[in-house]
Order: sequence, then structure tokens, then C-alpha cells
Amino acid sequence: MRAGDGVSAVRTGSVAGFVLAVGSAASFALSGIFASALMSAGWSPGAATTARIVFSALVLLAPTLLLLRGSWRLVRAAWGPVLLFGLLGVVGCQLAFFLAVQFIPPSLALLIEFMGPVLLVLWYWARTRIAPSWLTLLGAVVAVAGLIAVSGVAGGAELHPLGILFALIAAAGNAAYWALGASSRHGIPPLPFVGLGLLVAAVVLVVVGATGLLPLAFSASPALLAGAQLPAWVVVAGMVLISTVAAYVLGVAASRRLGATMASFTGYAEPLFGILWTILLLAVLPSPLQWLGAALIIAGVVTVKAGEIVRARSRARAREATTG
Repeated sequence: MRAGDGVSAVRTGSVAGFVLAVGSAASFALSGIFASALMSAGWSPGAATTARIVFSALVLLAPTLLLLRGSWRLVRAAWGPVLLFGLLGVVGCQLAFFLAVQFIPPSLALLIEFMGPVLLVLWYWARTRIAPSWLTLLGAVVAVAGLIAVSGVAGGAELHPLGILFALIAAAGNAAYWALGASSRHGIPPLPFVGLGLLVAAVVLVVVGATGLLPLAFSASPALLAGAQLPAWVVVAGMVLISTVAAYVLGVAASRRLGATMASFTGYAEPLFGILWTILLLAVLPSPLQWLGAALIIAGVVTVKAGEIVRARSRARAREATTG
């Protein structure tokens, strides 16, 4: 196999992967708007999160069972990754973030949670003993700087040990989501893998909610979304179908094409889409600092991608030299 063939294959997979990753980020970015509308109508954050995961698991239940028909041996063999995806990749992010914002500002909690891609780079470095390219490290620094600017915490924020701890758990969950979603060795396709993970997460959230650890307050009052009064079930449906089912399935599919590192940094497009949806749906313009942060995130992701291309070329040349 020639080096050029390997690079061409990487580029082909990257195009589809980027489209999927951007779609996932755009879908995830709407979750805040949907959740805010519900909470303004009287829902607690825990209720919105539980409804989001439980109904998403129910939506994916039938297609998951259909796609896994005759392949349950794969599920038995992959029970570990499925369980970890549900516990860390879904509940870890959702529940830990909810707990974090009780002690620190949401913008700071979101910033720490989005350190997940950086944790991934460090984890792979420690596990393989292979240092990432300098372009990847530079891109990570630039992207994080942009995230700080977009989050609005550049001027400082109140710190609380418990808030920081829970936010770090959310970051670990974010990293686990990309790492576990990128693995395809178990042979389970993206949709049923997400369906199984959401089912695990739904059971955990229902149990936690039943114990009272996660306050659940629902309301039948209409929710205000983009200036329109909508029934609560319409907003829940949007949150479930768009910012959960579509977002998770597209994200896992993207990570399998791009790899966990590249897909996770492409996920930094989420706050950019958050700005876009805020402009279009809420008519709120971002500050000049947030515009700068958006530009830095894009520059950082492009730089990380350049680093991944350099590494792919190096590996292809090494394989070519080995095979002669």
C-alpha cells in the first residue's frame, strides 16, 4: 500500500466524518435552548434531563432491537463498553454537569466539561507513549483559548471545590463519550450502540430521581421558544429527537470515521452553533470577545486536523518502509 493511498482513505473518511460531527454539534447546541424553555415553564433541570434521556431511549428502542436481531452475542461481548458509555458518556456528563452548576456558574462548568478532548489527548499520550504532533498540541491550546472567550469566564468566575470536582467528572464523561463511541471493535453499529447506552442511562437517571438525589419537577404549562408559546410536549419532542437522538447517533458515527481525538475537537463547534441558534431563535447578538473566541475555536480545530494529517502521513510512510 502506498503512502498516498493511506492519506486518500483518511481524507475520504474525514469528509463524511466532519459532516456528521458538525451535524452532531449543531443538534447538541439546541439542547440548551430547549431545556431553558422548559425550565422557564417550571421544569427542574433534573426533570428536563431525565425526560430527555428516557424518551430518547424509548425512541431508539425499536430500531435498536431490530438492528441487533440475531446479533445479541455482540451485545454480550460488548457489555462493558455499553455500560461505560451509558454511565460515563451519558449520565456522567448530564448528572455531573447538573450538580456542578449548583456550585459554580454554568459557563465555567461548561468550559471545564469541554476539556474532555484535551483529556483524551493526554490519555492517549500516556497510554501509547506516543506524543501527539506539535500541531495537535498547538490546536488544542488555541481551541481552548477560544472556548474560554466564548464561555465568558475569561474575566474570572467564582470557584467552589465541589463545583470544580463535578465539572471535572463531566469532562471525564465527555472524554469517555468520544473514546467509547469511536471504538467499533465490538461490531455494534452506531445507532444500536447509542440506543443501548441511552437505555442504561435512562434506568440510572430514573433510579437517581426516585431517590430524591435528582430533584424532579415537571409542568404542563406552555413553554416560550423563539417568541412562540408551545405545548411542553412539543419542546420535549424537539429536545429528544434533535438534540439527543440525532446528536448522539451522529456523534458516535463521526467519531468512528474521524477517531476520538479529531471528532472530540470538532465537537467544539457546539458553542459556535450555540451562538448561531441564539442569534436566530432568541435575537441575542454575541459580544466581540465571543466572536473572537469563535474564530479561535475554528482555527484550533483546523490546526488539530492538520496535526492528524501529519501523523497519518507519518504512519503511512512507516508502514511503506516496513513492507518495502
